[in-house]
Amino acid sequence: ETLEIRAVEITGSHIGDAPVLPDLLSQISEGQEIGSVTADGACDTRKCHDAIADRGAHAVIPPRKTAKPWKTVTAGAVARNEALRASKYLGRAIWRRWSGDHRRSRVETKMHCVKRMGQRLMARNFDSQVAELQVRIPVLNGYTALGIPITEAAG
Repeated sequence: ETLEIRAVEITGSHIGDAPVLPDLLSQISEGQEIGSVTADGACDTRKCHDAIADRGAHAVIPPRKTAKPWKTVTAGAVARNEALRASKYLGRAIWRRWSGDHRRSRVETKMHCVKRMGQRLMARNFDSQVAELQVRIPVLNGYTALGIPITEAAG
């Protein structure tokens, strides 16, 4: 709702998205509710679905095109199998609209904004680059808070 960045993890190019997702969720305190987690198909893994289910959130992750149902041992597997069934029944395009996966473009837009704050990082070593990005995130969240309109019903 706020379009703010609530968790960030900076890694090298040799690390994929899926191994980082549980660490991102752990950055958000247990007292804060997470309604849903939207990610791309790279996060269609047991570890990601289980981490999302453990936080009581709804996973909006498109199943891979070659996806097969998982044995329903965990809550994450049950939720993923339901998404797989729905995507096969509705078709991928309708499933994306129905599930809210189309909102993932907001995340991509936010990452574009982070990059627009400076096309390059000034720091040369990795730890300094991490610190530089950690400073950019609150600045961007401040800009976002200033730019979100407050809409009220009239009449």
